[in-house]
Amino acid sequence: MTEKRYKAVLFDLDGTLLDTANDLGAALNYVLSKHNIASVSKEKFRPVASDGAKGLLELGFGEQLINYDYESLRNEFLTYYQKNIAVHTRLYPGIEELLTNLNNNNIPWAVVTNKPIALTLDLLPHFSIFTDCKSIVGGDSLKERKPHPAPLLFACKEMAVDESDCIYVGDAIRDIEAGNSAGMFTIIAQWGYIIDKESCHHWQADLIAEGATNITEIIL
Repeated sequence: MTEKRYKAVLFDLDGTLLDTANDLGAALNYVLSKHNIASVSKEKFRPVASDGAKGLLELGFGEQLINYDYESLRNEFLTYYQKNIAVHTRLYPGIEELLTNLNNNNIPWAVVTNKPIALTLDLLPHFSIFTDCKSIVGGDSLKERKPHPAPLLFACKEMAVDESDCIYVGDAIRDIEAGNSAGMFTIIAQWGYIIDKESCHHWQADLIAEGATNITEIIL
């Protein structure tokens, strides 16, 4: 789809490389049960998983959230999640093959996520493929977070590649905005946590990928 051979690939994490929704949803429902509030179904929490603790707590508590100490709820959520961080989390289909192909072709790759860096570093070792990741940037690694381009540019600097030679892959509009602002080739991971699949056609990405094999085809 493009003749240019890119030198590095950056990925979002939740909803792009890893399906973390079920563990995040379990953390939400744990907090809800502590406060005698009805649990949230998988169908409802999955599309919100990319929004992290804030989005999930807003989903679960709704208008009642203002009646609680938000920071206390967030700490309850994060404590439970950290202790149960990879019970149900899985790599998306084709991702291990994609990352292996990048390794075999000496194309460095990185993770740039809005997930807190401590949680990110706790999660990734559960999947051996991430030992080959060249840079890991979390949502609190810098002062700025996506949709700001700074985290992506920081990863490029760590990998010693120019941002114009990079691809950024993500499943949220903030990912595409960050990638476009950084001057990268942007790809939407349509398999991720996108509520309205048609809406992503308006995100101004360079490519919409239905699966990991589509990304392999453009890079190699």
